[in-house]
Amino acid sequence: MDGQEEALDIYVRDLLAIARNQDRAAFARLFGHFGPRVKSYLLRLGADQAQAEDLTQEVMLTVWRKAPSYDPKLAGPSTWIFAIARNRRIDALRREKRAQLDSDDPALQPEADALPDRTLDAGRWEARLSQALRELPQEQAQMLKLAYYEDRSHGDIAQSLRLPLGTVKSRLRLAIGRLRTMFGDEK
Repeated sequence: MDGQEEALDIYVRDLLAIARNQDRAAFARLFGHFGPRVKSYLLRLGADQAQAEDLTQEVMLTVWRKAPSYDPKLAGPSTWIFAIARNRRIDALRREKRAQLDSDDPALQPEADALPDRTLDAGRWEARLSQALRELPQEQAQMLKLAYYEDRSHGDIAQSLRLPLGTVKSRLRLAIGRLRTMFGDEK
């Protein structure tokens, strides 16, 4: 057995000792050997110095926690540890790429207060609409409220009221037609 195979066997034994007994001395040997190598690998993957150090700590902590899931038949210790490192780097990149909100984005700005005359006009319009809804036949007003105030689909209204879909659509068309007649060309 050459020196490289012997070292490999030592790390397999160390991982198994961590898995079985949470052997701190075995973990210290693994950390001493793989810690600098993992950090160097993460730097080559584009992590900065501080991030590489943090990710190395995360990787080695994962090795400690996940040692019971290590199977020497599936992978050597370095393959297993470097796969963990690669996955941690990918996770870090994903976190970095999340959209950053721009506080100056107009979509994120609160709406300006409505001008008083527009507020008054809107109040009058709502009062007229409420009055018009009261003048409609009850089943037509109900359809309008469900469809436009509760934002329910025609199919959902038909199902909840146990009416044919055609009846729901017909009542809505009649109600909208009557509202147009009541309001004329107003907007």
